[in-house]
Amino acid sequence: MAEQNGVRRYLALGDSFTEGVGDRHPLMPNGVRGWADRVAERLAKAEPGWEYANLAIRSKRLRHIIDEQLESALAMNPTLISLYAGGNDILDLGTDMDRLMEEYRELVAALASTGARLILFTGYDVKVSALLEPLKKRNTYYNERVREIAAEHDAVLVDYWCFDAYSDPRMWDTDRLHMSKAGHKYLAARVLEQLGVPHRIKEKDWSPPTRRGFREWEAAQRRWVHDWVLPLFGRKLRGVTLGDTLGPRWPEPVKVPRKGGLRKLAERRLLEAERNGGRP
Repeated sequence: MAEQNGVRRYLALGDSFTEGVGDRHPLMPNGVRGWADRVAERLAKAEPGWEYANLAIRSKRLRHIIDEQLESALAMNPTLISLYAGGNDILDLGTDMDRLMEEYRELVAALASTGARLILFTGYDVKVSALLEPLKKRNTYYNERVREIAAEHDAVLVDYWCFDAYSDPRMWDTDRLHMSKAGHKYLAARVLEQLGVPHRIKEKDWSPPTRRGFREWEAAQRRWVHDWVLPLFGRKLRGVTLGDTLGPRWPEPVKVPRKGGLRKLAERRLLEAERNGGRP
């Protein structure tokens, strides 16, 4: 991949999908790791010297990504950019899909103007609840347009919609909307393969999922509604999101250590903060 000013730099933009929600790691910024961190680490292993920034924050709509992430992205002279945006807008009932995808097209064009190689993603049809089935038409429209826009800019297209592995519920976190650790690892492997970067990420070798009886299924449904659905609607009523108090995980480009990866860097920063009395 071509360098910008002698530096190879990978920049990740978007929402919870790219932030890494569902792949918990207590030592990492915002308490998560995610597929993008894994891609950055494998890039550095294959070709030392890569820098990485991740501006993605959970719950962000497309307009937030444009307003809060685009300017910083353009200033970083990236070599490689990944973008997933619009998934949260699809879940908002009042979204004008034509306008959304036109704004998405403009965002991609602005990112392409940097000369960086682009990675774009289709969305997955998450089987959360029959209540969300009417959104399938929106998902299909979104994916069709993303494929067109990716072709216009010769972008790498990661066609997430087509990955049958995600039909296994174990690829999803307990909220059923975000990938689990296994899901993030699987996606990282697919992205690296699309880029032609070698990796040793192994897929989970699971036995077939056991069938649950009605009582077990009903209890799981009640837990999910109590733990995730009701709090989600409560936040919507209050006009707040889980990302309101968070900043980007890696807001400035960091050189990815070839050994130990970003976890080593995070641990080093925590030690420095402890020595400085809690200040980074």
